[in-house]
Order: sequence, then C-alpha cells, then structure tokens
Amino acid sequence: MRCTEISPSPSELYDSRFVFDLQLFADDGSGEKTEEPTAKKKSDAREKGQVAKSQELNAAFVLFIGFWSMKILGAITYREIADYTAYIFGHLNTTVDTETVMRLFLSIVMVLLKTSFPIMVAIMLIGLAINLVQVGWHFTTEPLGFDLNKLNPISGFGKIFSKRSLVELIKSLFKILIIGLFLYENLKDEILQMPKLLYLDLAASMTQIADIIFMMAFKICAIFFALAILDYMYQKWDHNENLKMTKQEVKEEFKQMEGDPQIKGKIKQKQREMAMSRMMREVPQADVIVTNPTHFAVALRYADGMRAPMVVAKGQDLVALKIKDVAREAGVVIVENKPLARALFASVEIGDTVPPELYKAVAEVLAYVYHLKHPYRYAG
Repeated sequence: MRCTEISPSPSELYDSRFVFDLQLFADDGSGEKTEEPTAKKKSDAREKGQVAKSQELNAAFVLFIGFWSMKILGAITYREIADYTAYIFGHLNTTVDTETVMRLFLSIVMVLLKTSFPIMVAIMLIGLAINLVQVGWHFTTEPLGFDLNKLNPISGFGKIFSKRSLVELIKSLFKILIIGLFLYENLKDEILQMPKLLYLDLAASMTQIADIIFMMAFKICAIFFALAILDYMYQKWDHNENLKMTKQEVKEEFKQMEGDPQIKGKIKQKQREMAMSRMMREVPQADVIVTNPTHFAVALRYADGMRAPMVVAKGQDLVALKIKDVAREAGVVIVENKPLARALFASVEIGDTVPPELYKAVAEVLAYVYHLKHPYRYAG
C-alpha cells in the first residue's frame, strides 16, 4: 500500500499556526461565587464571628426602651432630683468637713441609682435580648485574636473605600435627611408655642416640654424601626452573598468532608445501625435460627416459590445473642447445629439463598422445625 504525503501550502501553514481553540478561553464559572453557602461554610463563618446582624435594629430597640423607661420613671426622676436640689440648697451654710462631703457623695449615688440605674438595666437587657434573637447564643474569641493584617494600611484604606463603607455612609446620610425633615415638619409649629412656657411655673413647663420630647422621640423610634427592618434584611442578604462559594470550593469542601475520618466513621456507624435495625426486623419472620450455640447465629426463612431457603439475618458474638433474644420473644425455633451455623455464617450473605452443598443439612433442620410446629401433619 502506497502512502501519499501531502505538503501544506505556505498560506495553509501560516493559518495553522494561528488556529486557537476558543474553548480554552471559555469561562466555566469556577471562579464566580454562584453557589449558595454550605452548612459547613456557614458554621465556619459563625465560629469566626461572621454573622448577619443589624446594629440599626439594636439601636432602634435601645432608643425605644430608653425613652419608654424615662417616660415611665419620669415622675420619680423629677421628684428625686427636685428633693436633692432642695436638700443641697438647704445646706449651703453647713460646715464643709469629711462627714458632710461623704454624705453628699452618698446622696448623689443614691439619686443616680434611683433615677439612672433602672434605665441602664432596661437598655442592657433589651440590647442582649435583640442580639440573642439575631445571632443566638454563641461565644467566640477568634475576632479578638491578634492579626498583623489588621495593621496593614493598604487593607485599611481598602475597607474605608469598600462597598460596605459606602453603604453605611449612604444609610447615615439617609437617616439624617429623613429624621431632619421629620423634626422640622413637627417642630416648626411647636417652636412658636415655646414663649408661652415663660408664663408657666417650672413644673407645668417641664411637663409640657417632656410631652413634646417624648412625642417626638417615639415618632423617631417608629422611623428607626422601619429603617432597622430594611437594614436587617440587607445585612442577611449581604452576609449570604459574602459567603457564596465557587463550584470549585464546593467540590473541595465535599472532598474534605468525605476524607474526614470522624465523618466517615459516623457515616459507617449510622449505616451499621440502620442495617442492624433492618436485620432485626426480619428475625421474627424467620422459620429457624441456627446456632453453634454461642458464637454464631443465622436466621433462615423459606416460603413457597423460593428456589432455596434464604438467610435473613446473621451475627457473631453479641449480635448473635441479640438475634436469639429477638427470636425467643417472637417464638422462633432455635436449633443448635455447630457445623451448619459456621458454614452458613462464612459462605452466605444476608439476603442470599443457601448454596446447593448445604441443601441437605438445611432441609433436615427445616424438617425438624416443621415437625415441631405441626407434629400430627408430619407424624408419618
């Protein structure tokens, strides 16, 4: 057979040098974070202190509880401060000594405890409660660890001009704008009424000013709540976006989890438990349990239409004891036959039929069992 060699023309040779496989430049999406974060990814982020949390929600609740507590305790606070002021002015001519200074100091502490401490406790409790609602009970010290990258000025500038910083700036400007417009619209009429307070006594003027302040405060809290809910939704979305993974990352994580000896051990243990439970459910359906009698136990079942008896359960040592216990509770006949028990355990898997070389021995055992169950039928 003659082989013909074909030489390419110069133009064809030139073109062949610049033939590119465009598939090499195709992006398979492995570098894009398009996959939802896995449970392990979320758990690792949580261990590092990376959780979806809105500071605006905390601020809204703290602001509301703070003003609400002040409104509830307003009369008590006013009375305590007024009494202390009267006490101070009533003892201006008292000789200043160590005992007087100590008494004045203790009086100030008591006034603060009666007026400020309940409000501070309420604010602290609501702050903790909102954090628990958002994040749950979780304590980690990893974010407090020393990291040289935090001292890197380049990364610091990157955080200053990052997308998150821009969003926070826009949120702050938006809050200032909204609350400023709200205050202007609601106070422009109240300001005109302020000169009238000059003709009222101190108690009446303080009461009216307090009503105006609390009215404005609760309205501002309502605005804060609306903004906080929007911010919480954004924080959850942004946290999920930051945790998204590439397809390659998902594959690598799956490989790591599959290769983890602890996880593989747990999977195997769970599989063994399920297989054991399933096997034990088959024991009451068996016709006979063949034992040797302590080390092995094999459960056999035979029904019309079967080619040969089937092994439905088998076990060694503790499992063998468990099989016999279940069989006794179900009333299944237990027959001691050491050679047959060993042979069945070694050569037949669960769900398989008895091999031909063991037909005769198994048939004798089944005949004995049927004779025990129906003595008159098999008397001949």
